[in-house]
Amino acid sequence: MAKLPVQFSLNGTDRATFVEPAGTLLDMLRRGLGDFAPKYGCGQGTCGVCTVLVDGEPHLSCLTLAVACEGRRIETVSGMADGPDLHPLQQAFMDHFAAQCGFCTPGMLTAARALLAKNPNPTREEVIDGISGNICRCTGYEPIIAAILAAAGSPGARRA
Repeated sequence: MAKLPVQFSLNGTDRATFVEPAGTLLDMLRRGLGDFAPKYGCGQGTCGVCTVLVDGEPHLSCLTLAVACEGRRIETVSGMADGPDLHPLQQAFMDHFAAQCGFCTPGMLTAARALLAKNPNPTREEVIDGISGNICRCTGYEPIIAAILAAAGSPGARRA
């Protein structure tokens, strides 16, 4: 089957590539474009490690067709930092030891980023709800929740 052209923005840069008609956004990002921040976990949309932002909304890239991203704005953790300056969420994750093995971290950061873009001062319960689609097997979630609450309201935390 012939590959299809797809044009989109990835972390603020216009990109174009060819994808299989049934190829996923995750495959396009990892195999096609070399952005390894979104991880492959379950492949069924239950773990959240592949979460990316599509037009500012969290999407499970393992379930999103790449062709559905035509003309869309895709953001991954790879685009969060501003040069050497970490995004406030990234800094808070470091400060609160919110990443142990690090496998869930890109999905957690992406979910938290979407949450803070909509609600810059969430309650603990809203943070828990905001990351509920992401599974972590290492931290017990407490450091992650503390990091997101610490980043909330900080200058630049809403930066997309």
